[in-house]
Amino acid sequence: MTQMKYLKPLKLYREVLKSNEVKRGRLLGLDVGDKYVGLSVSDANNKIASPLSVLVRKKTNIDLISTDFETLISGLSLEGFVIGYPFDRQKSSPNAVQVKLFIDDLNKTGKFEDLKYTFWDECFTSKNVEFLLKPLALHPVQLKTIMDKFAAVGILQGYLDFASRSRGVNRESETLDDEID
Repeated sequence: MTQMKYLKPLKLYREVLKSNEVKRGRLLGLDVGDKYVGLSVSDANNKIASPLSVLVRKKTNIDLISTDFETLISGLSLEGFVIGYPFDRQKSSPNAVQVKLFIDDLNKTGKFEDLKYTFWDECFTSKNVEFLLKPLALHPVQLKTIMDKFAAVGILQGYLDFASRSRGVNRESETLDDEID
């Protein structure tokens, strides 16, 4: 069984840019929790992340989630996933284990063999969103849904900003190399 392909963050961005020369490939941001998966999507130029939806996550519905992902991949021309990962904690933390189990479960479906993904630090994304939303006094269920979506936005936007800045730095160094030659 072929599995989804993990790429380092900048390599994923470069691959998406290469594919953009032919067709516009976008990225899906995921905030994976034990009960919900918050989703965000990049614009066609991979500059801005926007909230998309929240999927309910149960051990028994991975096939339903994978079907939702297949629909999103084709409907939004997705090239890869940027998955929030708790880099600031131990690899055996419950949150880190949740993310790894989710990837394993997706791989077991066999539906995403051409899909590339990377991990991005999710440090404080949920806490930042919670801090911003607290004054709105939303119903707890509504608050949780909005938090998960916007945590996914924070993850994906952080990644896009980093990749865009790194791309600019790489261009500058390429230009300098050209001038030196």
